[in-house]
Amino acid sequence: MTGARSVTWCRGKVIGTACDDTQGTMPWLRCRRRRWKKAPSPATITAMRMCGGGRACSLVAAVFAAGLAACSAAAPHQVDDACAIFSERKGWYDDALDANKRWGVPISIQLAFIRQESSFESDAKPPRRKYLGFIPGERPSDAFGYAQALDSTWDEYRHDTGERGADRDEFADAVDFIGWYNARSANLCGIRRDDAYSLYLAYHEGPHGYRRGTYRQKQWLMAAAERVAKKAERYRSQLKRCEKNLEHKKSFLFF
Repeated sequence: MTGARSVTWCRGKVIGTACDDTQGTMPWLRCRRRRWKKAPSPATITAMRMCGGGRACSLVAAVFAAGLAACSAAAPHQVDDACAIFSERKGWYDDALDANKRWGVPISIQLAFIRQESSFESDAKPPRRKYLGFIPGERPSDAFGYAQALDSTWDEYRHDTGERGADRDEFADAVDFIGWYNARSANLCGIRRDDAYSLYLAYHEGPHGYRRGTYRQKQWLMAAAERVAKKAERYRSQLKRCEKNLEHKKSFLFF
């Protein structure tokens, strides 16, 4: 595809159309943390290529991709198998690896947190309270997305990291948030970055609550932290059999 035209996306907006692809790759398909917000979806890429790229067909591409948006937001089919997750969701391993390199939090722990918090549902929200057993009420918090981050905590993350356009329903942003939060807990609470159990307690209670030991009065929370730790160990074991292949696999799409 030497000399092919492509669309460069930054923070979700088209910022250029020229591309001298001398290496036979498609750099516009790969998002680099701290540079690009995200790559367009496969459906959007297809539409952009069909109409020649550029700003004029951005709306056409968006409409074309809208029909598949709901499917792309669904959780992977095998959420308890790390290798299957990364095989199904192209690019997710690169996102998790970027977060690992940036914050030092193992990929297995990133996955375990998301499994516990949202079961990999991008638009997950806390269930509504029920009145009289069946009347839906308000939600207990404004947590949202893969990592179930609160509005206030997400705003703090975006301010601290400069990731102003980060979205809670984007996997790359969610794993980066988990890395950031756990790195902060490690620094403030003296927790090892591979200690999934303690990191999850601090994730739920906050660094100050963790230091005060507020979790000790919450048996359900300690049980959840145990599940996260076991899940992280299982993911770590699974990754041993496929991570080498994932590290060498190119995350490019061809048409």
